[in-house]
Amino acid sequence: MKIDPQEALDYHSSSPAGKLAVVPTKPCLTQRDLSLAYTPGVAVPCLEIARDPSLVYKYTAKGNLVAVVSNGTAVLGLGNIGAAAGKPVMEGKAVLFKRFADIDVFDIELATENADEIIRTCQLLEPTFGGINLEDIKAPECFYIEEECRRTMKIPVFHDDQHGTAIISGAALLNALDLVGKRIDQVRVVFNGAGASGISCARHYVNLGVRRENILMCDTKGIIYKGRKAGMNAYKELFAAETDKRTLADAFVGADVFFGLSSGNCVTPEMLKTMAHDPVIFALANPDPEIPYDVAVAARPDAIVATGRSDFPNQVNNVLGFPFIFRGALDVRATMVNDEMKLAATRALAALAREDVPDNVRRAYSVERLEFGRQYIIPKPFDSRVLIWEAAAVAQAAMETGVAQAPIDINEYREQLERRLGRAHEVMRVMIHKARRQPKRVVFPEGEEPKILRACQILLDEKIAHPVLLGDEAKIRAAMADLHLHLDGLQIVDPAKSERLPAYAEEMYSLRQRKGITRREADQLILDRNVFGSMMVRLGDADALVGGLTQHYPDMIRPALQIIEVRHGMRRVSGVYVMITPKRDIYFLADATVNIEPTAEDLAEIAVNTAEMARRFDVEPRVAMLSFSNFGSSRHPLAEKVRKAVELVRLREPGLMVDGEMQADTAVVPEILEATFPFSTLKGGANVLIFPNLEAGNIAYKLLGRIAGAEPIGPILMGLSRPVHVLQRGAEVNDIVNIAAVAVVDAQDAGAPASSRPVRTVHNA
Repeated sequence: MKIDPQEALDYHSSSPAGKLAVVPTKPCLTQRDLSLAYTPGVAVPCLEIARDPSLVYKYTAKGNLVAVVSNGTAVLGLGNIGAAAGKPVMEGKAVLFKRFADIDVFDIELATENADEIIRTCQLLEPTFGGINLEDIKAPECFYIEEECRRTMKIPVFHDDQHGTAIISGAALLNALDLVGKRIDQVRVVFNGAGASGISCARHYVNLGVRRENILMCDTKGIIYKGRKAGMNAYKELFAAETDKRTLADAFVGADVFFGLSSGNCVTPEMLKTMAHDPVIFALANPDPEIPYDVAVAARPDAIVATGRSDFPNQVNNVLGFPFIFRGALDVRATMVNDEMKLAATRALAALAREDVPDNVRRAYSVERLEFGRQYIIPKPFDSRVLIWEAAAVAQAAMETGVAQAPIDINEYREQLERRLGRAHEVMRVMIHKARRQPKRVVFPEGEEPKILRACQILLDEKIAHPVLLGDEAKIRAAMADLHLHLDGLQIVDPAKSERLPAYAEEMYSLRQRKGITRREADQLILDRNVFGSMMVRLGDADALVGGLTQHYPDMIRPALQIIEVRHGMRRVSGVYVMITPKRDIYFLADATVNIEPTAEDLAEIAVNTAEMARRFDVEPRVAMLSFSNFGSSRHPLAEKVRKAVELVRLREPGLMVDGEMQADTAVVPEILEATFPFSTLKGGANVLIFPNLEAGNIAYKLLGRIAGAEPIGPILMGLSRPVHVLQRGAEVNDIVNIAAVAVVDAQDAGAPASSRPVRTVHNA
């Protein structure tokens, strides 16, 4: 990506200058707040920590605080530019820590090139920080600094320039060798670049299984061989080879893997042509690789090529490593990042690359398809799952190797990491856990759609549901093969060939013969997949239906309303959206999808159903019946309708916290209720908002999403005796999985098959 220099300067200089700020995490508004934050209240935790130093992790930010320490002697591709000039890079590193792993950072630039002074500074900083990320310190001093800090300190000290590239490229290497069918203990590897990254990568590759005698390492003077004197140090000596080869070109002959962390355009197509079949080429110099990507692919079409650039496939990006490694290390209070933790990170990244790629990741990189193969061997940085997979793997390895001071339950930890991804993830985990207890059969009418198939893979893998796909079996299996999915045990039903077709047609005719449907028309209608799927649910051949990915909402919902009866005691079907705000608050908005002008009786029913749905999400409902009026401030028929609905709700469910009619801000701001309407029975602010009509509900949920940045879950259909849920057109795979999980939980609660209960009129139809 080309960046205009002035744009970069403007970005960094716009007020406030730089990229970081300190934000208090506790209230600091009143005199009492300040007395707790500082004197005299602060003395209490100080004395507790003096009594037990481990309590510093409980009473301060140390456990989530990392120092990025640099002297600016090896900055990016800029070289020794000094501590002050390196500060923008260190601030940028801090931003990445926060963005990808929610870790707070202070950047510390040291005006010294004396390694012992850097070591002593890090030792003096140990009481403040939970970990230290050494950054952009030149070799060979960086090796000595890290080794001494690791030996003398009890917090993780990690030099990202050494280990980050090693960990991430190691994952790429494992997957690349698997794709070309080569064993890691048999491949010959050429390294060009014997600085911090090159030597660390070679060490890491040896730990992964590459044989040391199969490595040839080169620097600016050629191959590092036994007996060479020029430009040597103790770290290069570890990879001095017994060989009569002397040049980089010599090293390429017969090699399986090239790994470059050197300078741009130092490798020629002729060199690549001397490599073994199906070579693996990692040209990672930035901004210009050792050989341009296009040139490498043209010279060796059989190669798997990776670079450090984002504009080509297989970018080896250090942001896939350090945030998540520190996250896992901090969360178990590891005393170091050892080799086992690095290997665990590598293997977690390699495994994740083989998983289906979420839609939001594909969209972030403007590609329609992204799947494991020669052009996708490592995950993308914006894949939020990296946090869960890598941090959990690092934490597990820390515990298994005895360097964790605060062991954790790894399953609970994965749940905690999920919560860091956003409140919507946290909320949906509740439903997914419930669904797993008793998975149900969920029928998908759009069974040939790739997104549906990918969602079904997740539903099967996570044991959330038993998917049933409707469609042409040959087309579905061809699509599965094209997507490299393994949907073992999946049920596929072709409506035109189903043995249940006559029974379904007969039932359709029975239901709709007094609605103008002839028997011949029933025979035709039942071939419609939405109709067929709804009938499967009605007659107990499936437990729930999820559809609408490629259809308009009314076209999808109409067959369900005609075939599946409403729940006992209910009159109408309605829809709710679960909205998660950036402040992590959760609101249930109804009805936002079905009823245009509900009556007071309808509103009461919608309120009861929505409160029940909130409980299904493990949220205790506090219901506000919304209007333009506050408790009789306007004597208008529309406000009267809402007042009557409140009375009806209280009659139907006396224990439910509900009040109204009230304006929206009154409902969600407890201070307004307490100060102006102290008589209200609604306490703590509403989390279930019942709108007086479809117009208001639909406008509200869309504005919350677009202007306020709230995350929607839904729409969720309520009121049917058997669950049918309609997707938004173009929904993402995760949305489909989420709605399917809700459908399974609904089916669990529904109990007996719908066909065992009497048919009731569905007024919406």
